[in-house]
Amino acid sequence: MKQFSAKRSIQILGHILQQYGINKMVISPGSRNAPLAIHFSDLDSFECFSVVDERSAAFTAMGMAKSLKKPVAISCTSGSAAANYYPAVTEAFYQNVPLLILTADRPRDFVDIFDGQTIRQKNLFQQHSYGDFELLEDETENAEEENFKTIKTAIELCIEKQGPVHINIPLSEPLYGLVYEMPVFPEIEVIKQEKKHEIPSQLISEFNQSKRILILAGTHDKNPELESILSQFVKNHSVVVLTEANSNLYHEKFFNHIDRYVFNFNDEDIRTFAPDLLITIGQNVVSKKVKEFLRKAKPSKHWHIDQHWFPNTYYALTEKINAKPEIFFGQLLPFSKLEPQAYYNLWDVLRDKRDAKHDAYCSSIRFSDFKIFEILEQKIPQNYHVHVSNSSAIRYTELFPFSKNHHIFCNRGTSGIDGSTSTAMGYAMMSENPVILVTGELSFLYDVNGLWNQYIPPYTRIIVVNNGEGNIFRIIPGPSSTNAVDEFIATKHHKTCEHIAKHFGFSYFKVDEEETLLRTLDNFFKPEEKPKILEINTSEIQNADVLKEYFNSLK
Repeated sequence: MKQFSAKRSIQILGHILQQYGINKMVISPGSRNAPLAIHFSDLDSFECFSVVDERSAAFTAMGMAKSLKKPVAISCTSGSAAANYYPAVTEAFYQNVPLLILTADRPRDFVDIFDGQTIRQKNLFQQHSYGDFELLEDETENAEEENFKTIKTAIELCIEKQGPVHINIPLSEPLYGLVYEMPVFPEIEVIKQEKKHEIPSQLISEFNQSKRILILAGTHDKNPELESILSQFVKNHSVVVLTEANSNLYHEKFFNHIDRYVFNFNDEDIRTFAPDLLITIGQNVVSKKVKEFLRKAKPSKHWHIDQHWFPNTYYALTEKINAKPEIFFGQLLPFSKLEPQAYYNLWDVLRDKRDAKHDAYCSSIRFSDFKIFEILEQKIPQNYHVHVSNSSAIRYTELFPFSKNHHIFCNRGTSGIDGSTSTAMGYAMMSENPVILVTGELSFLYDVNGLWNQYIPPYTRIIVVNNGEGNIFRIIPGPSSTNAVDEFIATKHHKTCEHIAKHFGFSYFKVDEEETLLRTLDNFFKPEEKPKILEINTSEIQNADVLKEYFNSLK
């Protein structure tokens, strides 16, 4: 027999979520949120997932939402449980991933009287959410009418903004009251409003008068339509398109490896390669080097095209264009004078030189983190969606053409190492394609509860590059000159992933040299009854020196 919560506010919540097609919820254990767990786990239209660690649960839901491209709800008990959502909430906020945060709470008058598991939960996420709401308890006058309006407003905001929205839900005891039939609530007319965009004639004029046009793509979902349209702009060498691996845009005439080309620009180079019109799309850009270049270049015009964010990243923003990039460029294309420009040829000559040196270095390089990423780009099957952790992993990924054959993901909203594993596992749970996570060991170990998840598909793969420390701090300038680098910054260690893999039911493989890696990878992607972890040990290798040698070889 089906059981539903007797709490009227929870019944209304379930009804409205159904009306808007939100049917996935990640629930972490607790008593205060028991009415939600009871109710949603028995609704036929809902699929609920139990993840114990709230920090991991929120990142898992974020990965699910990225895969589904629609909101996913998360529910936890009161107190510090809600606070543990915060890292994922900030990431979702800056990535525009729709999370509906449902935090159960004690009644309002329990706050600040030292009652158990009670903190100031109202407006907890207001700095990094698109809305913070609180429901009225059932006994409050007009509660049903007001809660109906509040929930509807919150959900519509989550969908419109494609970002996190918080509903705090005070609940009095008893928490385990049940009903066995659902009451009937009014239907909701869900209206989807598409934003219309018309390109201003002034922008067409600016575009056609510009001779040095640079389009820079940051973090972006795979978009074949946008890729096809942009390919028309580069067909006659009219504009320069710079992309990164997680831009998920690839064409032989795009410049797909930014750091390879701009890493050592001096003042003269900056003047030589500076655009007069900079057009940016997507979100966070990984390359610090391209940021330095464009901030110093000071383009006279900078347009940013997005539906949510208009950051003045390069201190030159002149136009905020609220549109989907494929819509904007599709409207611009018929009016564009796409004539060959010397600016493209300038970049093309640079590319030919740097690519030749890149190939020469790769042909002679010894086994190292650098070599591993070259091998992985060639060995990961094309049907896999690739999630990459932050720090050195994403930076190595940028040096190779991963986006040519793969869909790349990385948590570049806040660029932290927390949550990479949980996000990838959440994505894998909802994805029609198999998923592989490529991660450094610090990021992997930091988010080890991402594996405490009974829903991970057996075709999921994880590759852990274990260099025995946070090697990014050997790469960036500064940390290695300090006495604190080993213990407190790079954090050297001797941990491995073997027992963790076995504990969570993963098949485990370990390699520490190239020939074994190549042989192991041939079997690693073969089907098995459980997911797999491959740990590649490079802790005895001076990986930072290899990368520095690489950039020196490009000069």
